[in-house]
Amino acid sequence: MRSYAFFPLLAAADTVPGAAQSATCQVTVRVEGFRNEKGVLGVNVFRSPDGWPEDSAKAFFNADFPISGDHATAQFNLPPGRYAIAVLHDENSSHKLEKNFLGIPTKGFGFANNPKVLFSAPSFDSAALQVSSPATETSIRLIYL
Repeated sequence: MRSYAFFPLLAAADTVPGAAQSATCQVTVRVEGFRNEKGVLGVNVFRSPDGWPEDSAKAFFNADFPISGDHATAQFNLPPGRYAIAVLHDENSSHKLEKNFLGIPTKGFGFANNPKVLFSAPSFDSAALQVSSPATETSIRLIYL
């Protein structure tokens, strides 16, 4: 799996009490608003605040997905629990969010729940969602600054 080093990662909390840890849930993340079809969609998933938001090596899951037009769909399996998701339009496949000389991101990014982003990544809680069986879906709108 590829590792992404960019500020808008995500985090989450505990798993559902009593949930079977061997069970998995299908997660579908629909991402809209790509400005072009260059590169890939990078997805990072965290299940604890550890490493949030910069240490992608501590991500529970990360992977690349193809882009089709102005949208992409990522599907993967996770154990039931609370997670947060960050996505990146990785136009040059560098696996990081480059920033300009002012520190402003030059790539599109987004978060589960589409929280408002001002000068930094959103809070852990604002990007967290509950993943449950059999399937969980979320939509993310990319932000280009």
